[in-house]
Formats: sequence, C-alpha cells, structure tokens
Amino acid sequence: MEFLDTTTLRVAFGVVAVTLLGLFYFVTFQRTRSVYSAWWCVALLLFLAGAAAYLLDGTVHQQWANPSGNALLVLGAASVWAGARTLRTDGPQPWQILAGPAVTLVVSVLDNPATNDWSGGPVFLAFMCLFLALASAELWAVKRSYSRVRQSLALASGLLAAFYLCRWMVFIVEGPDGPTFVAYFDSAITTLITLVLLVVVSFSMAALSNEQVTQDLHLRATRDDLTGLLNRPGFHDLAMNELKRIRDSRTPGALVLADLDHFKTVNDTYGHAAGDVVLQAFADACVGTVRSTDLVGRHGGEEFVILLSGADSNRAEGIVGQVSARFALASFSEGFKPPTVSYGIAAIDGSSKDLGTILATADAALYEAKSLGRNRAVQGSSGGGD
Repeated sequence: MEFLDTTTLRVAFGVVAVTLLGLFYFVTFQRTRSVYSAWWCVALLLFLAGAAAYLLDGTVHQQWANPSGNALLVLGAASVWAGARTLRTDGPQPWQILAGPAVTLVVSVLDNPATNDWSGGPVFLAFMCLFLALASAELWAVKRSYSRVRQSLALASGLLAAFYLCRWMVFIVEGPDGPTFVAYFDSAITTLITLVLLVVVSFSMAALSNEQVTQDLHLRATRDDLTGLLNRPGFHDLAMNELKRIRDSRTPGALVLADLDHFKTVNDTYGHAAGDVVLQAFADACVGTVRSTDLVGRHGGEEFVILLSGADSNRAEGIVGQVSARFALASFSEGFKPPTVSYGIAAIDGSSKDLGTILATADAALYEAKSLGRNRAVQGSSGGGD
C-alpha cells in the first residue's frame, strides 16, 4: 500500500526524530540535566542515525549502511535500557551496552549485506527485543511512589519488545519474504509503529525526567553527602512519622544515639580524609546490621542516630553490640584500628512524648556512657512520660 511506503516512512521517522531530539534536548535536558533525559537524547540520536543508514538500502552503499543501521538501532535500544536502569541504580557497564551492537554488526557484515537486505536479521531482532524487554523490566521495578508515568513507559517498552519478539519468531519460521512477515512485520509497519510510540514515549520521558530531578533534589536535601545516610532534617521528618505509627500501634521501639570515641584523635593523627573513611565504615556497619525498615542518620559530626521499630531497650542494646562488632572488623589503609563507640538508648512506647524529648533521653544516656569510660551502651531512665 502506498501509504506504507518504507522509504517515505523512514524519512518521516527521521524528521520526527530530529524534531523530538531538538525539543527534548533544549526544553527538557537543558533544564533538568537528568541522567535519564541524557540517555533518551542519545537513544533518539542513534535511532535517527540508524534510520538514515537504512535509506541507503538498494544503493552501492548498502554493504556498510545495512550493518551500521542494525548496530545503531540496537545501540539505541541499549541506551533506552541504560536510561531506565538509572532510575533505580547505577547505569550498566559499558561492555553491557556495547556487546549487543558489536555482535549485531559482526553478524550483519558476515551475512552478505551487499545483496541481503536482511543481513543479520535474526540477531538484530533478538537484541532489539532483549534490550526493550530489559528497559520494560527496569521501569516496572521502579517504585510506584517514584513516578506517575513509569507504568505507561514500561507498558510501551513491553509492547514494542513483544512486537520484536513476534517479528523474530516469524522471521525464523518463514523468513522476511513469508506472507505473515510481509503482512504484519515488515519494515514499513515497524517504522510506523515505532514512529507513533516515539512521539508518545518522548512526552512521557519529559515528565519522567522532571520527576527524576525532583527525586534527586529531595535525596540531596535529606541525605548526608559523606555517608549516604539520612541527614539530620531528613531523619527528623521520617522519625516523626515513625513515632506516630509506633504510638498508634502501641508497639515497642528504641532510639539510639551513637558517638565514636576519641574520633578527634583519628583526625589529628591521620588526617580528615582518614576520619571520613572511618565515618563511612561506621555508617556501613549500621546499615549492614539493622533492618531496611529502620531509620539510620548522621546526627552531626561523629554522632549517629538510629530508630529501631519493634525493638525494646534490651533488644536495642543487643543490636548496637552487633553494630560495634561489625565496625571493629573494618580495616583502614593507614593501619589503625577502628575507634570504639558509645551508645545512649531511649525506649519508645505508646506514651512516649515528642521526638525532642526522646532524643534528650538518649543524649543523657550517651553522656552517661561517656562518663563511665566509653565503649558501652547505656539505657536512658525514661523515653516517654505521662
């Protein structure tokens, strides 16, 4: 059918891709500078370059243009996956991104690209399906509270991955000239579907990039740069909510203040860089010991605060003992041993007062622990009141 002419659709795809790339780069990326928007700009550029390479099919340049187009599109799909991955964790390693396009390029070059319009076709379709499916999985795995549009993006990526899977299966069974492949999965239909999804996804990407920036700003406002723990305001905000939950459910809890003993000696003897490493090691010991649902924050300097839900004072004392044992195993390049730690523990129950009162109780217990010779945990006399 005339309206599904492959060349015309590829030109239209290129025009739309250029437009979206320009709009996305100058309107979204320049404003947000989010990692995800950067990866989407790269993906758009690669999709554009791949579509442009395919326009040379049927010419003397097909021998290099066809394998290049395959590799560029696979690299574009890998970039979509890499961007989606940054929403949850660090991006993939370079080899994880480049391996698929490299294999696609080699197979396409070895498959008579000068005369075969579908050189490397099965490998190309398989990698497109794989990377789009990985992107969909990453987007589904993003916490629901993180984004309002991640589900629609995950669904779009999943549908496109399923389409490429069907293309691959039909290609394997009957080849690119088979009636089913020509009717439902040829290049013209794929370009049209991809063109529509490109427009829809780009607008969703812009919204997601804005959300990523908001999340990053919130993270910077609530997290300590050195240790990655909650900073003081961030801890206090979450602790207020947790205290309300403990009071309403009438379950036990405990708040712990921890202070590294003789920490100034570490800074004076080995330098502040060594002191920073010690603080990071203690933060790791805390995170590695308590549950993920417990709150751990840096209260200031070498003082840390932990809120343990469901643990009474005695249980809290056992937990901080585990923290100290784990911290004692830390090793430092300067060769010194980790400092000891003193703890003040305040019990929390249904009658506990505000956070300030509980912190004051824990601070008094910590002061007592220091007065008694350090390297110990002391339970406060009262974590609440009438």
